Amino acid sequence: MRRRLADFLPLLVIWLPLLINVAHVVGFTAWTTWLSFTSSDLLPEYDWAGLRSYNAVLRSENTVVAYINLVLYGVGFVGLTTLAGFVLAVLIDQRIRAENLLRTIYLYPLAVSFVVTGTAWSWLFNPAQGIQKFVRSLGWADFRFDWIIDRDLAIWTIVIAAVWHGTGFAMALFLAGLRSIDPDLHKAAQIDGAGPARYYLRIAAPTIWPVAISVLVILLQFAIKTFDLVRAMTGGGPGIATTLPAVVVYDFMFQRAQLGRGSAAAVLLLLSLVAVLLPYYLYAHWRARRERAAHG
Repeated sequence: MRRRLADFLPLLVIWLPLLINVAHVVGFTAWTTWLSFTSSDLLPEYDWAGLRSYNAVLRSENTVVAYINLVLYGVGFVGLTTLAGFVLAVLIDQRIRAENLLRTIYLYPLAVSFVVTGTAWSWLFNPAQGIQKFVRSLGWADFRFDWIIDRDLAIWTIVIAAVWHGTGFAMALFLAGLRSIDPDLHKAAQIDGAGPARYYLRIAAPTIWPVAISVLVILLQFAIKTFDLVRAMTGGGPGIATTLPAVVVYDFMFQRAQLGRGSAAAVLLLLSLVAVLLPYYLYAHWRARRERAAHG
């Protein structure tokens, strides 16, 4: 009995919470999807309303602006974070003395929640108390850095804060990829006269391209699901200039008390995630089959 109990308890500890979580996610996803086809407002209704909520959401100006912002934010955040993470990984890969300290510094933002990150950066971008006020106190009275209250530039303040928060994560993945390269490949490149720039751009980067794809996919997920950073920094403003799809879901569900439309917006957000994850899944499946075929 003791032996059977010892074998059973680890399975119970692992599988029971996993099954509960799966049931929770699948159950609430199905419930939300059903509500998106109803006329629910403040409370759930279970009548069939067809695509009425989806039509209302897609025709909403907030939704249109949110997805335009998502494209701008996604391109800026994913592109800059990937580039900065790769550059930092290359610098740390030089086996410098302060490597552990620098890795800790670069990874520190990951230990900070998006709410704290957004609050801190909102102070920095605030013209009345942040960078603009500090520079003007040094004597540059005409200096302006009021992006956060500019409708055309506010979205880029979100990009800057998100890049600061996510660069350490990208750096860690790229560094792991660089450290996994066979050292003999680096030595051979040095013997052939390849400098550091040529080695990392033409040899190391193509070698770790699966890591780069993973970084891109994960960062795209972060971008699509971004909510608390925007709420903490700008609240979606000025106006709706920094509204993102997750903010639209919150707005419909909790501020307008339109549960059906909020559910429809949530389903559209889920479909956006699927559009990112499905190609990656197909690529991973194709790559695994190709490796099995190569190994016979």
